[in-house]
Amino acid sequence: MSTENLSGRKKQAARNDAVILDAARAVFLDDPKAPIAAVAERAGVGISALYRRYANKEDLLRRLCHDGLRLFIAEAERADEEPDDWQALTTFLAAIVDADVHSLTVHLAGLFVPTPEMGADAQRASELSRHLFERARTANAVRPDAVPDDLGLLLEGCAAIRFPDPDRTRELRRRYLALQLDGLAAHRTALPGPPPEGADFRWRWVQR
Repeated sequence: MSTENLSGRKKQAARNDAVILDAARAVFLDDPKAPIAAVAERAGVGISALYRRYANKEDLLRRLCHDGLRLFIAEAERADEEPDDWQALTTFLAAIVDADVHSLTVHLAGLFVPTPEMGADAQRASELSRHLFERARTANAVRPDAVPDDLGLLLEGCAAIRFPDPDRTRELRRRYLALQLDGLAAHRTALPGPPPEGADFRWRWVQR
């Protein structure tokens, strides 16, 4: 969140919120079962200051995942402005891998009840990624046996790459994204097994 147009207490509050969210992301990616007190400790704020912003852990998890959804949508809309169909798809996927959006989905799904607004944004995100995929398919840039849901597991595969060094993590994610994109391109041999379906992703949203 930009604080350029804020002043005084609002600017400080926005900065504090950003610190809390950064801390929450780090804590819950490391251990989704960690208590909310661990977030306050990592952020260097009092537990009361955290509770003034988020009533409970579920609220904080919802905020993290919803922010990820909004970023996904923004990157998809930005990529759709690219005139080259294959470049639009690959630009979008690279941006999502760099932003590490799918790590939140994999680690936090099923730990909170999504809001109706999150549901609407999730639908929008799905529509946008499918649109970018279909653009590339129509241009014959994507192998004919690939489906839009392949993108979900492609992104999860990149998110699974995680090392203590963030720069090395980013470097290797980009490498393996390039390898997977080469496999997604239209000139490859037939893929083994059936493609993923929506049901392959929905199981994780069952409350644990």
